[in-house]
Amino acid sequence: MSSAPRGVHEARQELGGRLRALREAAGMDGRTLAGRLGWPPSKISKIQLGRQSPTDGDIREWSAACGEPEAAEELLILLRDLNRRYADWRSQARQGHSAVQRAWGEAEAAARIIRTFETCWIPGLLQTAEYAETRFQEASRIIGGPSDVEEAVAARLERQKVLYEPGRRQRHIVLSESALHYGMASAPVMRAQIDRLVSATTLPGLKLGIVPLHRRLPASPSHNFCVFDDRLVTVEIASAELRLGLPEEVALYRKVFDALAASALYDAEARRLLITAAEAWV
Repeated sequence: MSSAPRGVHEARQELGGRLRALREAAGMDGRTLAGRLGWPPSKISKIQLGRQSPTDGDIREWSAACGEPEAAEELLILLRDLNRRYADWRSQARQGHSAVQRAWGEAEAAARIIRTFETCWIPGLLQTAEYAETRFQEASRIIGGPSDVEEAVAARLERQKVLYEPGRRQRHIVLSESALHYGMASAPVMRAQIDRLVSATTLPGLKLGIVPLHRRLPASPSHNFCVFDDRLVTVEIASAELRLGLPEEVALYRKVFDALAASALYDAEARRLLITAAEAWV
């Protein structure tokens, strides 16, 4: 049996352990190293325990202070792997929400097949402008970042052009019915958003399924995720976006997606469910 995929916390712990070993080899305790670097001792402790990710500069300064500047290069490789797997929303938001949307658009345009599962939101590729606006207002309120809601909405709508481009791209989106009933926007916005989904069921490059409530499921719809070309999975959690690329990770998410997709309703059945959900928003 292969070993379990390395998680973000384990990667942080490994990096922290390597930095601690470097400090110990230099014969310093944490307080002494903190004094040399001009850092609070708590920063040393958090990095060593895997509770805080160091920056590139932190690693270079740490290595130099321990008399091993050449050790930084190998440690930076570990840091970059960690950063690839974990992108916190606050750091991304500093670029502006519109910049994040443009990056997503580039990733989507480069992928031939995208499989998306959503539990509570309508995915960005299918959002109306009004629904997208409420999502970015929420992100700005909770996460922070520049107040570029208008630009972010425009960038999200620009992403949707990929649905209408001819070619061999395939988009398979599966929604939990719960996403149609959560109050993520006002009633008029939710009705218009669901109407948009009804229209989307006829798009030639899109396969849209709805997993109905009260149906026995073969896999737990515990969180949303997106699979790009069987090579990368993105998972959104409250604090960050996880990017998982190990083959066993991607295979697991494909298995979950295929199970949930098989439980979904499509075409005319999906449209009937969507119309009923829209009528509930009064």
